[in-house]
Amino acid sequence: MVDSSGFRSGFAALVGRPNVGKSTLLNRLIGTKIAIMSDKPQTTRNRIRGVLTRENGQVIFLDTPGVHRPKHRLGDYMTRLALATLQEVDLVLFVIDVTSKFGPGEQVILDHLQGVETPVFLVINKIDLVSPRELLPMIDEHRKRYPFREVVPVSAVKGTNLDRLEERIYATLPEGPPYYPADQVTDHPESFIVAELVREQVLNLTREEVPHSVAVTVEEMTPRENGLLYIRAVVVTEKESQKAILIGREGGMLKRVGQRARREIEALLGSRIYLDLWVKVKKDWRNREPILRNFGYVED
Repeated sequence: MVDSSGFRSGFAALVGRPNVGKSTLLNRLIGTKIAIMSDKPQTTRNRIRGVLTRENGQVIFLDTPGVHRPKHRLGDYMTRLALATLQEVDLVLFVIDVTSKFGPGEQVILDHLQGVETPVFLVINKIDLVSPRELLPMIDEHRKRYPFREVVPVSAVKGTNLDRLEERIYATLPEGPPYYPADQVTDHPESFIVAELVREQVLNLTREEVPHSVAVTVEEMTPRENGLLYIRAVVVTEKESQKAILIGREGGMLKRVGQRARREIEALLGSRIYLDLWVKVKKDWRNREPILRNFGYVED
């Protein structure tokens, strides 16, 4: 049990443009992989909840989809979800990439923050890629744009200054009891994380229009008598041509996806698995609300 005297707890949203390193930062803070990572933008589609518990407090991180200009209903949902989160949390962590110039994506977020009373931290990520001399003018420039409660430069990849970020987060959260048991790192079911780990390998191994046209659902997770955990997952895409790419010559691409995903899933679950992957086509699914709802991308 966690001593609740002087204990602080609350929700912190990670917001920012696509590909600024929010998922990497979340995984590093939590200490385990619960959000998928890719060099492709718009990797995160749902609010990934990660729980970090220390003796002095508990923070529930919400890794939101990157704010971008939507091209379909799925993209519109992702952007609305990210911006709506600003109204629902105790702290906002606005994550930017130190190597990218301030642009329309950041301005959209700042515009929405103008009407929010929630404390906002500016988290400047990827500082391992610039010199300290370049960093200081950037901090001054951003402070002129918005009255951030804190500005914390970090490197999620290297782990630089994350102890300082964690310290300031706990100092800002309100006093209150823990929401989750101390050993819990996410409230998503295992099937959700498994599906995301499969989708991550599709993102990493495919190119052009294929990665963002893909959704993954886990249809069965059943222990077998031989000690293996049987997992049947379906990779859904929009076109027959994309299905052909995903399967690959003599099934080679799907085999590579399965091999890589299996390693990640076994590390997560701590047991051997048999991963049975299938590919199905649902034409234009990203613009079809019933399918989006079925995949969990549209909330009532």
